[in-house]
Amino acid sequence: MTDNSKILTANKIHKTYRMGAARVKVLKGVDLTVKTGEFVAIVGSSGSGKSTLLHILGALDKPDSGTVKYLDMELTAARNGQLNRYRNKTVGFVFQFYHLLEELNVLENVYIPTMVSKSVFGWFGVRSEAKKRARRLLEQLGLSDRLKHKPYQLSGGERQRVAIARALMNKPDLLLADEPTGNLDSKTGNSILKIFDELHSQGQTIVMVTHDDNIAARAQRIVALQDGVIKGKNKCAPLK
Repeated sequence: MTDNSKILTANKIHKTYRMGAARVKVLKGVDLTVKTGEFVAIVGSSGSGKSTLLHILGALDKPDSGTVKYLDMELTAARNGQLNRYRNKTVGFVFQFYHLLEELNVLENVYIPTMVSKSVFGWFGVRSEAKKRARRLLEQLGLSDRLKHKPYQLSGGERQRVAIARALMNKPDLLLADEPTGNLDSKTGNSILKIFDELHSQGQTIVMVTHDDNIAARAQRIVALQDGVIKGKNKCAPLK
């Protein structure tokens, strides 16, 4: 019987990269389980494999060996079409450097995940509702006066809020965040973390990578990645 409280399970994940003539073992048998509604922070020093693990959980990369399961679907054995749907609909990604499309305005950047998931004719059928949802998300994140701005016209914090809105556009089961405050000053970064706190309080499952223990302390649970393996996973949520 499937334990439905486990939304994501990684077992014995290994990953090696070739750098010139050398082979660098980044992940050396990582095991990780994430429960529905959890806010998990993965911490570790630079080069510890945090981002690699997050990319594997999000099906942006594949392990050399081991398995990743989302509910009953084994991602490491899934077909390309299944993986594309998983990346587009099940997972929302937030990155350190935003990855907004400079030629699009804020509103367009937010609704593009819905647009790319549809055919030309399919998009015409959902376009109006998609734009309404994008506007609502941006209003909730305090960006109602920035809808027509291009990314270069925004501050770093505003760009990250746009990226969060985009990540939430398709109502993902999982939100994966890779150093979401790493490119921001502490005050702006704290405002982003408050958004994550609110999303978590609403039941959003979040996995966040960070090298900063103070940022990780906002999470419900911390797992430490060291020398390619999980070293600790004992920290409980602080009072907020």
